Amino acid sequence: MTRTLQPNRLAGGGLIDRERILPFTFDGRSYQGQAGDTLASALLANGVTLVGRSFKYHRPRGILSAGPEEPNALVELRTGARREPNTRATVAELYDGLTATSQNRWPSLAFDMMSVNGLAGPLFSAGFYYKTFMWPASFWEKVYEPLIRRAAGLGRAAREADPDKYDRSHLFCDVLVVGGGTAGLAAALAASRSGARVVLCEQDFLLGGQSLSCNDEIDGKPARSWVQDATRELEAARRVRILTRTTAFGLFDHGVCGAVERVSDHLEAPAPHAVRQRYWKIVARRIVLAAGAIERPIVFPGNDRPGIMMSSAVRSYIERFAVLPGRRAVVFTANDSGYATAQALKRAGAEVAAVVDSRPKSVQRGAAESVDAPIVHGGAVTATRGRLQLRKIEIVDGDGRKREIDADLLAMGGGWDPAVHLTCHLGGKPQWSDEIGAFVPGRLPAEIAVAGAAGGRFTIAGALGDGQRAGNEAARNCGYAANADTVSTVEAASGPANGAPFWHLGHVAKKCFVDFQNDVTAADISLAACEGYRSVEHLKRYTTLGMATDQGKSSGVNGLALLAEATNRTIAETGTTTYRPPFTPVAIGAIAGYERGKEFRPSRYTPTHDWAAERGAVFVEVGQWYRAQWYPRRGEKNWLESVNREATAVRTAVGICDVSTLGKIEVTGPDSGRLLDLVYANAMSGLKVGRVRYGVMLREDGHVFDDGTVARVAPDRFFLTTTTAHAEAVLRHMEFCHQVLAPSFDVSFIDVTDRWAQLAIAGPKSRELLGKLLGSGFDMSSESVPYLSVSKLTIGDVPARLYRISFSGELGYELGIPADFADALVRRLEELGGPLGLTPYGTEAMTVLRVEKGFAASGELNGQTTARDLGLAELMSTKKDYIGRALSGRPAFIDPD
Repeated sequence: MTRTLQPNRLAGGGLIDRERILPFTFDGRSYQGQAGDTLASALLANGVTLVGRSFKYHRPRGILSAGPEEPNALVELRTGARREPNTRATVAELYDGLTATSQNRWPSLAFDMMSVNGLAGPLFSAGFYYKTFMWPASFWEKVYEPLIRRAAGLGRAAREADPDKYDRSHLFCDVLVVGGGTAGLAAALAASRSGARVVLCEQDFLLGGQSLSCNDEIDGKPARSWVQDATRELEAARRVRILTRTTAFGLFDHGVCGAVERVSDHLEAPAPHAVRQRYWKIVARRIVLAAGAIERPIVFPGNDRPGIMMSSAVRSYIERFAVLPGRRAVVFTANDSGYATAQALKRAGAEVAAVVDSRPKSVQRGAAESVDAPIVHGGAVTATRGRLQLRKIEIVDGDGRKREIDADLLAMGGGWDPAVHLTCHLGGKPQWSDEIGAFVPGRLPAEIAVAGAAGGRFTIAGALGDGQRAGNEAARNCGYAANADTVSTVEAASGPANGAPFWHLGHVAKKCFVDFQNDVTAADISLAACEGYRSVEHLKRYTTLGMATDQGKSSGVNGLALLAEATNRTIAETGTTTYRPPFTPVAIGAIAGYERGKEFRPSRYTPTHDWAAERGAVFVEVGQWYRAQWYPRRGEKNWLESVNREATAVRTAVGICDVSTLGKIEVTGPDSGRLLDLVYANAMSGLKVGRVRYGVMLREDGHVFDDGTVARVAPDRFFLTTTTAHAEAVLRHMEFCHQVLAPSFDVSFIDVTDRWAQLAIAGPKSRELLGKLLGSGFDMSSESVPYLSVSKLTIGDVPARLYRISFSGELGYELGIPADFADALVRRLEELGGPLGLTPYGTEAMTVLRVEKGFAASGELNGQTTARDLGLAELMSTKKDYIGRALSGRPAFIDPD
């Protein structure tokens, strides 16, 4: 049944789970895949080759590769709030119920109206946006800009908020190995056997890399078996951490690597309370980069049709996913790896119509003898045909003879480019190697090594030896004895060795695509060079070469080769563009981690928050705090009625308000008073013990910085309150003044905002309420508790402080108590105050009361007012110096008008 529903699925082989059938949809049509598939392999198994449209010309596009370098097969994954645009189908792991939609087409993928752009190709040449839309000027806002905005982009981002959770974590290790292919596994094994702490990152959901798609043997057994054995050993090692589905996207100073683990992306939705992705900050003493290599396309006319794929990708789909991408194939190669692809096609039952080798017969050595198929020596593909699917291929042989071949698959490979991207993140510059015809890593920091294909060693034997060397050296540099075990014999099939760089066919009039996603052609690069854009960075921006979502992974080197040819320079002289993090796209949510939405910053709650919530309080965010704004009651039509009722209760009976959010700072030391004289405009050093004074601070420019109360609770101890908004800033200001302006003062500061709760009790009946609470043992008379005083007392066995202060204009007190006891205290006060008409009031009523009395309200302390503006001029001392004194006397500050 599976084969009937998946016509291109092979009967045997592959690393898929044939017992688990996974249904999915693409553009609304239902298909089936297998566990272990990617979306790309599942689509190919179902015979789907048309998966997208290019950006500029909206040309039909098929699956090109099998990895993260994919420029064509970009889809919208999932729906609703979890919709994710520009997802590469080649790395999207198939799951039960996956929903994917093609993008950048209208009305459908097969019939895209915007493909008419191809008819206007000359108008969309390199830099066309600098040369068009100039006239008439009045059209810009009404016509040109709306059209450009509608055409911009590929997929559609979700409009809803992201519902998923993300995490951030740290890892510390001796050796970090990036890449779980042959070289990476060898490096991890060597370092692990030496006793080092090892972290192995692999972006795929399976370890092995290209070893999963080859027929080589390692230690006398298939490479896949060696990978399985290596994986089991590493999983069993106590000091090894394997992170699959994890992309190392950037390298930073001091051995720091940023990586994103796709924890739940292989599921329809994360499990409850599970995260979708996790951002790892990995700190390593030594780093081994074994990121592999990317196969390079060949630039020829019509090289972008669905059915044209990278040679290594064809091999991967056959060997790893048991999918035959085509029935009649042509292989176009510039190295020996093309013959391995031809062999894989033959074994899978495909007809190999021809192997077109760009090299002359004399340099092919024995590779051609291993393939039972016609071989065209020194040949090239000169044209392709087919509207939505490859149908015919035109080839030319070494003698110039042309012929057409019917084919539905073209496997091309122009060479291999080491994945040097991560090596450039710390300022490294790739160096051109004539030996392999590619850029290799340049000079690297001492703590970073490169192994395997990432360093230009493309054979499996070279990768194994290189990986083991790098792992041993990394462990030795961390203080561990190098492991003496070595990998034994390697029997390899045809690999990418013996290649000759082959970029393009020379000057042709038809479209030869270099950047498949952005529709950059060889002609565009030639035009840019003619117009003076000789710098690779200028070329990149003028033509958009390498500026698509794949960041030029498959197009960059071809583009540089064409520019070098157009400007009569070598590729080494032409140089390369700068590679920056991230290596592949990273979800912003993963970088933000748990600091999203209301978790963007801490949420702070008053000690009586639960009590207020039980009484229906409406809360308002004040900085990080949630404060009760008012307490609506049944029958009240709006907030104003609630606020008026609360203010009236304070004026006529008694009200209670939690003011714990005010900043609270204890200042201790023999020089406490002297420092407070420096930061406050009014004198504080003469304040008597047990007394409270209202104070105002100025900035250096003379504007009011903050206000609050200062209570002297001991000869060398003051208790300060600040406004809620400026609590942290005031503490920083005081510490700065101490360290910079008065370093000799013996004084220290402690922020006790969260330690103490503060309840304001105001109104004509406030003394009576406190009398009930404290009992006859505490004298509440005005003589015993005068205005602007502070008293120490106990409530039960709990130490507390009673402040006789009022910001409402009525008789008022503030009761300070350790925060853990505040909830019990407010409930006790509510019980005692019921007969007195006790009413909770919020910040809105408190502001009304302050304004009615003429006190400065919080909104007036906005950094633009002076003490005179607020009626506080009499507080400003004329007998001492203080911060802001000089500039507060400027004419504009003292002019009453």
